[in-house]
Amino acid sequence: MKTESPTQSTRQHILDIGYKLIVAKGFSCVGLSQLLQAAEVPKGSFYHYFKSKEQFGEALIQGYFDSYKSDLDNLFGNTSLSGYERLMTYWQRWLTAQTQGCIDQKCLVVKLSAEVADLSETMRLALLRGSAVVIQQLNDCIAVGVKDGSIAEQESQSTAEMLYHMWLGASLMNKLGHSSDALDRALETTKSVLQPKV
Repeated sequence: MKTESPTQSTRQHILDIGYKLIVAKGFSCVGLSQLLQAAEVPKGSFYHYFKSKEQFGEALIQGYFDSYKSDLDNLFGNTSLSGYERLMTYWQRWLTAQTQGCIDQKCLVVKLSAEVADLSETMRLALLRGSAVVIQQLNDCIAVGVKDGSIAEQESQSTAEMLYHMWLGASLMNKLGHSSDALDRALETTKSVLQPKV
């Protein structure tokens, strides 16, 4: 069994604390001193792992998407479910995460997309790359559903992009309105887009 070295452990600890702070307050509102105090590490330790707060943010996003991809691999690789069932499980989890106050840092993309797009080019690109990977996994799962007959015949790539964009928008409206109405409508629209017509 592979164990983390103290170096990896400290770096990950800083990232884990950063996740919690940034999901709660936003990237711009979390100062370096606040992060160091919460993580209980000296400034030198931070700069040993990250050249800047921006590089820390990029690492945070990359780590988030690595973990997210692993979760999606497990869900979308579950061959006991149809393609449709796998996708609807994914969207239902998304809705639950957004309406339960962003537990376990599941709102990081929603939280950072609008905030850092104009703030940091490297973080913007990290978010864009990560989102492209998620859309590709959605595309692959839609194609599986079309093949197994549980999803209506359609162009999987454009559907994956449309659904992901719709859910991001609905999540932002959920934050603005403190209401799940937009997410509930996104779920119903998703069902109507995916379900085979009878």
